[in-house]
Amino acid sequence: MGSQWSQFFPPKPTFNEADVQSQDGKVFLITGGASGIGFELAKMLYGKGARVYIAGRSQAKAEQAIKDIQAAVSAPTTGSPHFLHLELDDLSSIKATVEAFKAKEPALHVLWNNAGVSRPALDSVSKQGIELQLATNCLGPFLLTQLLLPLLQAAASEESAVPGSVRVVWAASQAIELLSPSGGLVMSELRDPPRDSSRLYTNSKTGVWFVASELGRRMGPSYGIVSVALNPGAASTNLFRHTPSVNYLAWPLLHKAGKAALTELYAGLSKDIGLETNGCYVIPWGRISTNMRQDLVDATKSVEEGGSGRAIEFWDFCVEKTQQYQ
Repeated sequence: MGSQWSQFFPPKPTFNEADVQSQDGKVFLITGGASGIGFELAKMLYGKGARVYIAGRSQAKAEQAIKDIQAAVSAPTTGSPHFLHLELDDLSSIKATVEAFKAKEPALHVLWNNAGVSRPALDSVSKQGIELQLATNCLGPFLLTQLLLPLLQAAASEESAVPGSVRVVWAASQAIELLSPSGGLVMSELRDPPRDSSRLYTNSKTGVWFVASELGRRMGPSYGIVSVALNPGAASTNLFRHTPSVNYLAWPLLHKAGKAALTELYAGLSKDIGLETNGCYVIPWGRISTNMRQDLVDATKSVEEGGSGRAIEFWDFCVEKTQQYQ
């Protein structure tokens, strides 16, 4: 329980904006970057000279966020923020999003799969009729990442690329360790969702951890792409818009979004992370976890490696659900 306690009440961050060198020439994409943690992260990266794409469904909100980011960063910067239309709950639209991005950029250096939904009304579904949290938190980001892999590979092959610097960062949750069943997932619940919004949220975030770990296993050795999942930390954001009581009941545990953005900054840019730590799990406010639940660690290993192979099962499930939209 000590590891969980340190995530509820994290030590002071040891990695922040001051530790980030110029990101001039780098291209970053943040889903859900118009508000909350993603907004704070976008502001930091813009201030460091990066080309930052804020991906989301609302152009009006993104454009307002861009104005706010530019107004907040007073120091001179070569950075530039941009809007990219993205609807994670509509698998049929994501390829067009990626094509629009490819028309603007030949390479992508870090993708932050930051956007998500938490505990919407029961029976909420995506455009394809899939349980909404599974679709938005897992399947949409999975498809987006698969379609963006050529641009991540292009960034990793640049002459100036530092091994391990091209990354995919996935926003998971402490709920994985606190609430998931033994083994992480009951696979039958993916096709027959229980009527429990909290369990559905936990399932979706456990899936994020499994996909992140499996992507690192598959892409690290051949392409040098690092994949990292994280618990950003409990922050007061609009993630709780469907459960407003959380902001009142859990307020002593909730921190400002800027703190949680430091966890994402660390996962995306810290030199602590590299090919040798591919597939690691990051906890607030920027630490590599060394105490992940053993059954969850075992789930990320194949049966041949002595694990349960559950992450591979979930990866195959994601492939099945998204392959027609590739």
